[in-house]
Amino acid sequence: MQVVHERVKVPVGSLSMSAYLARPTAPGTYPAVLVFQEIFGVNHHIRSVADRVAAAGYVALAPEVFHRTAPGIELKYDNDGLQRGIELMGKVTTTEAMADVAGALAFLKGRSEVGGRGVGAMGFCFGGHLTYLSACEQPIAAAASFYGGGIAVGSPGNDGPPTITRTPKIKGKILCLFGENDGYIPKEQVAAIKEALTAASVRHDVVVYPKVGHGFFCDERADYDATSAHDAWSRVTTLFKTELV
Repeated sequence: MQVVHERVKVPVGSLSMSAYLARPTAPGTYPAVLVFQEIFGVNHHIRSVADRVAAAGYVALAPEVFHRTAPGIELKYDNDGLQRGIELMGKVTTTEAMADVAGALAFLKGRSEVGGRGVGAMGFCFGGHLTYLSACEQPIAAAASFYGGGIAVGSPGNDGPPTITRTPKIKGKILCLFGENDGYIPKEQVAAIKEALTAASVRHDVVVYPKVGHGFFCDERADYDATSAHDAWSRVTTLFKTELV
């Protein structure tokens, strides 16, 4: 499916949050999907994911999570980028992040090309955490959290209890994807997430890919694993097709 993309401004209270919007060119209405960035910003990889989501038949919106502190920033996958990204991540609070998501959802609702049965969300690393949090706090019908860090032990900006404690509030279905050798997310945290989802009777799938590390979906990172990435994409597209279309 052919797609078109553009930069848009999303109202968030008195603020204006930049975002990358990708959508099919064919006339019609399509379900919307939020695409949450890694700590490296709405960079080439995240834009390519949004384009890929749009090509699958969705309106994809990738909001700039760091719009309050570093608007427009794009970081490289190197040590300098990592350290700067960690610094910026620490400045994002749960309250601010959920205000951004609420603004993004309102923006999408106002788009004439947005339809479907609900809104989806997907994200990577810090964005994977935001995806899980959004599924708890916002009307997200289907969520795909890729290697979401800190879900079991904290919240953005340490603003409130650990995100995992909000699990019973999830109304949609959630897919959580991890690498077995992820140095940032110990297996105990993955087990805790799975246990919390099961205990809350949330419709979910937790997948741990063997012998791969953090960032396995990104073909611009050293941990990229094509086999796992392909399987993950298949699961995500099935999730969205089942829950949103």
